[in-house]
Amino acid sequence: MDERVREHAELLVDWSARIEAGDDVVVSVAEDAHDLGVAVVEALGERGANATTLYGSAEVSRAYLKGAEAGADGDGGDGVPAFDDDPAVERALFEAADAYLRIGGGRNTTATADVSSATRQAYATARRDAREARMDTDWVSTVHPTRSLAQQAGMAYEEYREFVYDAVLRDWEALADEMAAMKDALDAGEEVRIVTERDGAPDTDVSMSIAGRTAVNSAASVAYDSHNLPSGEVFTAPVDTEGEAFFDVPMTIDATRVRDVHLVFEDGEVVDFSAGAGEDALASVLDTDAGARRLGELGIGMNRGIDRFTDSILFDEKMGDTVHLAVGRAYDACLPEGDSGNDSAVHVDMISDVSERSRLEIDGEVVQRNGTFRWEEGFEG
Repeated sequence: MDERVREHAELLVDWSARIEAGDDVVVSVAEDAHDLGVAVVEALGERGANATTLYGSAEVSRAYLKGAEAGADGDGGDGVPAFDDDPAVERALFEAADAYLRIGGGRNTTATADVSSATRQAYATARRDAREARMDTDWVSTVHPTRSLAQQAGMAYEEYREFVYDAVLRDWEALADEMAAMKDALDAGEEVRIVTERDGAPDTDVSMSIAGRTAVNSAASVAYDSHNLPSGEVFTAPVDTEGEAFFDVPMTIDATRVRDVHLVFEDGEVVDFSAGAGEDALASVLDTDAGARRLGELGIGMNRGIDRFTDSILFDEKMGDTVHLAVGRAYDACLPEGDSGNDSAVHVDMISDVSERSRLEIDGEVVQRNGTFRWEEGFEG
């Protein structure tokens, strides 16, 4: 086994999830993430934690959803399954767990491409309680470098493996110190404005309130209210969004390639949208529920160890020189006490490259221009 697999596992268990002796840990392992799954449960055993493993297979999920569609058709229905709105066993599992570790790395990144959007929406909505129970744990998501992910990223497998470990095996404490300046700026601010230009005219000019919100210094550890490995972003939960936003970084939504997304916000809600590709997948997300048309997150990428787009949100949204907005659910860590925030069955991130012809303002002051922060060398105010 590559020694970096063990380093990845130990980082996940110790730094990211902060597992202690006696903790009940649920570990979901994708088909081709076997090696990392083995290393993780070995580390859990060494630390005296209790491990329950799940098979996190997109192909298995597809089989279940397609079977449910076939059953709905056979009952003379409209082809949209009526899922149990309280999956009690799954919910109970997460309610009893202290931590949940998701290890991605499947065989096919588009395994569920032929599942209808209506079925996806019905399934996501029905599993809301189980999802909330899972997110109440100390959960962390990571990936093992696989050939399918390398292919999706347009990279040779060996090249992709080096890319993943460069992004994951970092000095996270040092990066947290670097990102603290961005967190402080957001915590002290009341309004964020993002402006980008293309062909000499603005294609993004969007403003949002962050008053009373708490930004998360996402340093790949639950101790920082951070739940991804790798991480390297600072994010908050905006409200009252106004304006237009353009997202030029391609992404995959529900196994569908989506690019060149344009959203128009009025009174905090998406009132118009378009996409250069994958518009039906975007529409499906926005139609999930009322909260899916409002923002749940503003995120600012600060991990300069990620140096290229890979069509994986786990990496792309953390990349330096990017910002992202997510429609759907807001994270509790960003909200004032007693504020439930935006609620939705979805949370879908969309990314803009801000490396040139762009600025990010907080209360009218430019904090980032053309990807460079005001505390970095080369910043031009």
